[in-house]
Amino acid sequence: MKNRYEGLLVLNIKGNEDGAKEVIERLEGDFKKEGAKIDQVQKMDRRQFTYVAGDLDSGYYVNFIFSAEPTVIAKLRTKFALDETVYRQNYLRLPAKPVEAPIRTPRPAKVA
Repeated sequence: MKNRYEGLLVLNIKGNEDGAKEVIERLEGDFKKEGAKIDQVQKMDRRQFTYVAGDLDSGYYVNFIFSAEPTVIAKLRTKFALDETVYRQNYLRLPAKPVEAPIRTPRPAKVA
């Protein structure tokens, strides 16, 4: 059964702002290769880190909302851990999309 997930990726595109679009498109392809269906991609632009843990002081944040099997998350974590452009990654399971009930129009009352 497919679940909905939110994947927040922080990209290391230091000195290559124009390359962000290509990296995001490649990551979308990686999600699709693993069997995920992407619902939405939110590009949240470059942000400064609250504290600097290494030589990187900011990252480009991208939020993916997708549907996938639970086993896909482990594959994506492993794949992106080896990718130099993905600095951090975090996944969160979302509640199922609410199914909209059909709108019923009341029938006119019969006049006796």
